[in-house]
Amino acid sequence: MITASAIAALGALALTGCSGSGSKASGGSSASGGSLTIAKPDGAAVLTTEINNPFISTGSGVSLGYDRMIFEPLAMVNPVGKNETTPWLASKVEWNADFTQLTVTPRAGVKWSDGKPFTADDIVFTYNLIKNNPALDLGGLKLSDITKVGGNVVLSFSESKFVKQGDVLQVGIVPEHQWKNIADPTKDAVKDAVGTGPYTIQTFSSQGVVLKARTDYWGGKVPVAQLKYLEYNDNTGLLRGLQSGETDWAQIFITDYQKNYVDKDPKHNVFWGANILSPDMIEVNTTKAPFNNVAFRKAVNMVVDRKAHAEKARSNAGPELKSVTGIPQPTGDQYIAPEYKGQDLKIDVDGAKKVLTDAGYTWKSGALIDPSGKPVSFTLQDPQGWNDYVTGIQLIATQIKKTLGADAKVATPDADTWTTNVATGNFDAVLHWTGSGSNPWHIYDDVMNGAYLDQASGGKVADNFGRYNNPEATALLKEYASASDDAARAVALNKIQKIFVDDVPAIPIGTHPQLGEYNTWKYTGWPSEDDQYATADPTQPWAVQVLMKLKPAGK
Repeated sequence: MITASAIAALGALALTGCSGSGSKASGGSSASGGSLTIAKPDGAAVLTTEINNPFISTGSGVSLGYDRMIFEPLAMVNPVGKNETTPWLASKVEWNADFTQLTVTPRAGVKWSDGKPFTADDIVFTYNLIKNNPALDLGGLKLSDITKVGGNVVLSFSESKFVKQGDVLQVGIVPEHQWKNIADPTKDAVKDAVGTGPYTIQTFSSQGVVLKARTDYWGGKVPVAQLKYLEYNDNTGLLRGLQSGETDWAQIFITDYQKNYVDKDPKHNVFWGANILSPDMIEVNTTKAPFNNVAFRKAVNMVVDRKAHAEKARSNAGPELKSVTGIPQPTGDQYIAPEYKGQDLKIDVDGAKKVLTDAGYTWKSGALIDPSGKPVSFTLQDPQGWNDYVTGIQLIATQIKKTLGADAKVATPDADTWTTNVATGNFDAVLHWTGSGSNPWHIYDDVMNGAYLDQASGGKVADNFGRYNNPEATALLKEYASASDDAARAVALNKIQKIFVDDVPAIPIGTHPQLGEYNTWKYTGWPSEDDQYATADPTQPWAVQVLMKLKPAGK
């Protein structure tokens, strides 16, 4: 665990400027003074090597989130609130009717941290970099053409980007004058990080990263002079840092967050679980027993205690998941099909047993026996140390044993093993989150899209881990993504929801809020339940937007 001594060391690093890297902003004193400490619980290994490349997802910059303060996107797409798009490095973004073309107006007066002007050419270069290097296409943009038209940039795509507007707009833009000389952009660490963002790297060491505010930032005066990024070994260590005030801003799950964090300083400590369109689901392996039988999937869906999950596993960090469609409410109310409005998930043990009996299941000495005469047995697995998920699968296993008589076991491998198991299909069932966006498409795409099975590489899939294969569902997901108007999208989505409810490709368990913790000792203006201009997760693309909205406390 990193303690106060580590923070003191960071302060010393900031004052001496030793071991520094990256381009430093010119000018005198920066911003209005003050500092914030931001932290994650991923362990010291993240700080072993400095990797500022925004396209390397495992690098220090992306992992800790400090890249967000250096490399900025064209616009932010808010996953909460009104799902609004806020232009950033672009002064204007405009999609065509079918979302296959985006016209971008570059913001004037922006400078890179080395003093050179930001232009349309930098946008063209960045997106061409992605187009020409598939390994950098982290969001599956499928760009077909990038051109300059007058002072604007026009991005064209081989398919509609309605469901992936955020993936397109939130790419970190890089400077052509630096990156054109990088031989391999998929591997280069980019130690000299030149960006348009409000900060430059002052120091990098195994103890943490210090960023210094620019005095020539296009967005105006930067409210916080210095950002310090730390790594703790685990959630427990980071929680102690939050409790003591050593850390100001973080994103972790906290068991009983009210007692263990908020109540430690109720006037200043804030925990916010932003209710985005992303539920947690039991992703089941539909290719083998017992979950290859839709009757068993339905029965399990009918006995899970979602209220207990929200209270005991998630510590009420988000609302209970209620809709049979799996869509979180109230965020997704507008998307729920008319036939499912008001239809809530509920415990119905008798109904579940009837579903099983009708499908040929029996019981012997209380144990559930499948139609072939074998006892029903399966294992739920999630990584050790993921307290909320482990508690969740323990609750689920106990409930299934108690109500249905199935032999439900729990396993807790390490995170790397679990990740491999999920990708290769080496599991019976796991509790897993889904993707999220400004509409529910990502929820169903993650658990129903057969296209992922066709794209499997080395036995691994990128999504649809349960390997659910329904051509109709796959076609409807494509239809929704390529539809040219809201009415056509609604028709497709309603049909997708019916397949989800009837065939239970995955079992919805609870909401998956985007968590954030911060204190208001030094600064105000943070996002919250009452001001949902963004979420409070410091690793997201909009973290820089949050930072620029802060104001010194008392002002």
